[in-house]
Amino acid sequence: MSFRIGRGRLPVMAMGISLVLGTAAAFAQIVQGSFTGYVLDSETHQPVANATVRIEEAQRNCTTASDGSFTIRDMSSGRYSIRVSHPSYAESTVRVLLDESAERRFFIFLERKIYETGVVVVTAERTRTAFEPIAEESTVLRGRELEKELGLTLASTLKNETGLAVRSMGPAPARPVIRGLGGDRVHISEDGYKTTDLSATSPDHAVTIEPFSLERIEVIRGPRVLLYGSTTIGGVIDVIRDEIPRKLSEHVTGSLGAYLETVNRGNLGSLVAEAPLGKAMFRGEFSRRVASDLETPAGTLKNSASDNRTFALGGSWIMPAGYIGASVRDFALSYGVPGGFVGAHPNGVHIDIERSAIHGKAQVENMAGPVPSIEAQVSRSLYRHREYESNGSIGTDFRISDISGSLFLHHVRPPHVARGTLGMSLESRDFEVGGNVFTPSSRSLALAVFAYEEFSCGDFSFEAGGRYGCDRIAPAEEDPSANIGFIRRREFHTWALSFSVLHALSPALTIGANISRSSRVPTIEELYSEGPHLAAYSYEVGNPDLPAESGYGGEAFIHYSSPSLYVLLNGFYNRLGAYLVPRNTGRLNWRLILPIYRTDAVDAQFAGMETELKWNFTRAIAVHASASHTVGRNIATGKPLPAIPPFKGRCELAGSFGRLMLSVSAEWAARQCRVDEFENPTAGYVVLNGSAQYSFITGKHVHAVSITIDNFLNAEYRNHLSRVRSIMPEAGRNLRLCYKIFFEI
Repeated sequence: MSFRIGRGRLPVMAMGISLVLGTAAAFAQIVQGSFTGYVLDSETHQPVANATVRIEEAQRNCTTASDGSFTIRDMSSGRYSIRVSHPSYAESTVRVLLDESAERRFFIFLERKIYETGVVVVTAERTRTAFEPIAEESTVLRGRELEKELGLTLASTLKNETGLAVRSMGPAPARPVIRGLGGDRVHISEDGYKTTDLSATSPDHAVTIEPFSLERIEVIRGPRVLLYGSTTIGGVIDVIRDEIPRKLSEHVTGSLGAYLETVNRGNLGSLVAEAPLGKAMFRGEFSRRVASDLETPAGTLKNSASDNRTFALGGSWIMPAGYIGASVRDFALSYGVPGGFVGAHPNGVHIDIERSAIHGKAQVENMAGPVPSIEAQVSRSLYRHREYESNGSIGTDFRISDISGSLFLHHVRPPHVARGTLGMSLESRDFEVGGNVFTPSSRSLALAVFAYEEFSCGDFSFEAGGRYGCDRIAPAEEDPSANIGFIRRREFHTWALSFSVLHALSPALTIGANISRSSRVPTIEELYSEGPHLAAYSYEVGNPDLPAESGYGGEAFIHYSSPSLYVLLNGFYNRLGAYLVPRNTGRLNWRLILPIYRTDAVDAQFAGMETELKWNFTRAIAVHASASHTVGRNIATGKPLPAIPPFKGRCELAGSFGRLMLSVSAEWAARQCRVDEFENPTAGYVVLNGSAQYSFITGKHVHAVSITIDNFLNAEYRNHLSRVRSIMPEAGRNLRLCYKIFFEI
């Protein structure tokens, strides 16, 4: 099975004013006897040309102009159904009253059609499979929902998504966890490019992504994951900016934004702009974020401030048969890691990271034959990571130089009921270590070939994927007498498979299942670490004899979708015979007085469920509820696995009143008492939140305002996956303000 988790649409309407969540918007002005307005895209808030606007009762049609405008004249008073459609957007119909007392302005938000995920390219001949309606109902986080959920990090922005949790060691070094699986089992990419950083290796390392400038976030599972990596039981989080433009625009467009939050006196300013020049299209971005120490109900979390700067510039040459382009991105983050708890430096640590990346991409499409599209991409990333003692001296210094490339062949088989992607990728990485770190510098080379297919047969739809990888990891120097074992070059041959099936029992009810084989190559730290880690304040012991992580998994689900009700029930079971996990051994390195963490391969199982419900019980009011639960167990010992999130969920009541949207929600988690031997339990909690969103237009500018109050009762609660929980709870009452102006020149 392959679907993406996020917010679905909540169609809600009021008299004369209509609002539907999604990614396109139509703005209209009603005048006696005529309909006049504009159709806009709510992700970019720019005009949508060539959209069809139809008045059902009058059987009248018109098409929007290049600026998104449309006019239908000579209409008598009465109630009318306005239907707006476009090949790239899901169709939507709203009811309006045309008379002198009607509201003169209203918005209609539509859902973008998901014709493309990651690198699966759609041609004009393709048909849709049954997997895509599920993805459209339980879809990506974007548009107004993304603005409402925006947080300090990618993980905090995604924390309310079904099946996701947040691993953290302070506000800045936070990373998403899917179904209890973290680290590099959760692949993070930007526009399809793998993100180069060390966030997967340790809880004190931050993700090098600023979420404010994102257009949308996709969480991908199932066979489609194999286009990115071989860990099928985890998932892929792909953040989309379209940093290398793929379409030519007639105008200069962009957004100017500001973000404020009170819990850490944080503030951000951002500018994104796209401009055409002949057949070329350019995109630029700049943002700066500053945050002070986090305030909690129990006091201030010292040394948790952060300072982030992001700059990016991209451009492409657009041709009828495709495009070719490149981009450069520079990300710099300075942040503190708190101290004073087990697994942390007593005095805290300061970390500076910087990542510079150059990306190139080219695509040729609309070719004749069974391979209508070919895509190639290359990337060069330089990453620097330094950890400072409280006296200013460098305790840890990492440098990564990464070069990668991928080739994708997107094919279609007549009679166009089957399509897919064949591809290969190559990655070379130099990992250099300095400071007081005893992990050897190493070089790795990874080659992979993969295939993804989707096809249909009657009421059944199928997805299948396979991936083979050959990885070689070589330390700078071999050491046969090391305390942890023979440090030497290792070579891994891994393979992964995934197969999903859907069966439509009725137009509204679908059942499905997925089976998969997953694999993962050990990281350099898991193989070769032999010494203290400053920020994590632990003595990390690797194992050069580790095998590749591998295992099998399966899941089954039921999906129901009607205009007023959406339900998804999902159950899963994963068994990993060689699950690589760093565990507290309970022993100390007496020379440094540090707890020893050793990476071992254990026989582990994960079982759990996810459920999601969306109910529009009136035109203006909707309920959204979700819950997820994962149980992890070490088969050999019968004991729980460490760092497994508790049973958790969220309930939301949302109302739409014209251009104003209001919601109240409750996040909750049960007590987590299934813990590893040297892990402490965590109490359950309930946290209440509220939000308000408002949109309005001045000239050609669209203004979007979102105000959110998190934890407005200032409840004291602790995240089980936070190492800071032993000394401080999570953030206290927080007021977040997000304001964006979308412009066109």
